[in-house]
Amino acid sequence: MPKAKKIVLMGLAGLLVLLVAGCAPEVGSEEWCLAMQEKPKGDWTANEAADFAKHCILK
Repeated sequence: MPKAKKIVLMGLAGLLVLLVAGCAPEVGSEEWCLAMQEKPKGDWTANEAADFAKHCILK
């Protein structure tokens, strides 16, 4: 594969990652709390559980 084509593909992949990451609501926001309530509790990380308690329950 030509070097220029690899560079273009890597740039597009990086842009896609940035676009997807930009869609996630900010931790502690109303939208984030609602999204966490919909997410199965077994799929939460320890950090997510702590943030949920701090921002959504103990406001």
